[in-house]
Amino acid sequence: MSKKVSGVKAHLIKAESKAVEKGRTSEQLTDSKQGFASSEWLNPTFEMNGLENLVSKSSILPQCIKAYKSNVAGFGIGVKYKVDEEETPEMIAEFTKAEEVISLLNMDMDPKKVFEHIVEARETYGISYLEVLRNLDNEVDGIVFIRENDSIRKTAPMGDYVDVTFQFKDRIETRKRRFCKYKQTIGNNTVYFKEIGDPRIMDKRDGNYLKEGQVLDPQYHACEIMEFAIGTKSYGEIRWVGQILGVDGSRKAEELNNRYFDEGRHTPLLILIKGGTLTDTAFAKLQEYVNDIKGEKGQHAFMVLEAESAENQTMLDPENKVEIETVPLANILQKDELFQEYLDNNRRKTQSSFLLPDIYVGYTTDFNRATAQMAMEVTEEQVFQPERASLAWDVNNKLLKDYNFKYVEAYFKAPIITNMEDLNKILTVCEKAGGLPPNKAKEIAYNALGETAEPYPEEFGDVPIAIFRQRNGEGGTSSTEEALEQIEEVIEKAAAKKDDEIVSVMRDVRNLLEVEASA
Repeated sequence: MSKKVSGVKAHLIKAESKAVEKGRTSEQLTDSKQGFASSEWLNPTFEMNGLENLVSKSSILPQCIKAYKSNVAGFGIGVKYKVDEEETPEMIAEFTKAEEVISLLNMDMDPKKVFEHIVEARETYGISYLEVLRNLDNEVDGIVFIRENDSIRKTAPMGDYVDVTFQFKDRIETRKRRFCKYKQTIGNNTVYFKEIGDPRIMDKRDGNYLKEGQVLDPQYHACEIMEFAIGTKSYGEIRWVGQILGVDGSRKAEELNNRYFDEGRHTPLLILIKGGTLTDTAFAKLQEYVNDIKGEKGQHAFMVLEAESAENQTMLDPENKVEIETVPLANILQKDELFQEYLDNNRRKTQSSFLLPDIYVGYTTDFNRATAQMAMEVTEEQVFQPERASLAWDVNNKLLKDYNFKYVEAYFKAPIITNMEDLNKILTVCEKAGGLPPNKAKEIAYNALGETAEPYPEEFGDVPIAIFRQRNGEGGTSSTEEALEQIEEVIEKAAAKKDDEIVSVMRDVRNLLEVEASA
């Protein structure tokens, strides 16, 4: 007989749980975690002076670098609102403050010029540097371009992680970071710098950070360095790294062509002596003639050569008489530069490493207005706009970070590249459809002239002309149905050409007319 077991209960016993938060630090291996001495200074992959020498003697690199310099930073630095909304006194004050800060970043030159130097040096060496100066409120109030690029050395990120705070929208965020050290050595003098954003105090004389409780005279506080590098290498990497051999080969080809004028003359004439030899007097005259043939000495002159029979021959033998024959060798002379195709191919490959079309480097023979316009639009979208955005991010999130601007940000200005034919089509259709408000028409016209337009304050400024006339009983320029039909035709043609910008504008106009028609 089985017995019933009563009153038995099972309990699941759990260990006391504790939330474990993972450290918000990077765990990837760096040079300092692979047996690399953290105090050791990194060496550049390439000699900076060698890169500068290649650029200075290249027939295409200076043009490419200048194109980047002029188009990325050359149009200036501006201030804009982060969000398009009605201005408040606080926003206006912050806008004015940002303009003043940027204008006073450097008193020796236009801040735009400083960033032009930054871009130029970065494209030459793969990396460039700014020395950053702060005021007593720990805000950046000065920047100085470091011209001696090859005098700077850096370490890998080293030491303990440091808490870094920054403002994100309306809250303060904290992250942990490790920082690099920098030093500049010229002659027997060395000065140390810390990386921008490093909150610790460093002694500029030895590169050591102050420990807790230590005090240092402000005159010995190390300044900060802000670097601008291409790629992920410690000292950046030049865009044209794959074309170094071609750049060097082109330089040698140019030098060979240049040496031809002084050293590369071929023998223009061959003198054959049959059955004898030149007399000593004739040989001396011939040598003198060759030496003095340059300039006026060789004009309207004639030369007489005298020859004598060989010693083992008799002059009475008519079959062994001496003969002198001249053979011109002009057909083997170099008539034009060598390696033209090689030079042109190298130029194209080097230029392609910058993603630049010919029009930006002075080669315009194969362009017409349409192709030039398209080349400029594509290059602006694919090359210069991303570069400006990247540079602006560094300015806003590093240089101007401690100002905690809420409403405004800095940006690098861009050229106005407008396809006037497409713009004319858009405006014509909008005008016929009555979908172009006066303020928008005024804005487009002033932008084309490079000026700033103030909008009309009255109500009609933001209302399409045809709709405004209908509201006031004046009638429109065309029926809504006809206008919608025209708009649909434009949308279909633009969509077939994959012109998304025109399609977007025309759809907005169509939707506006449909809403007004149904009202």
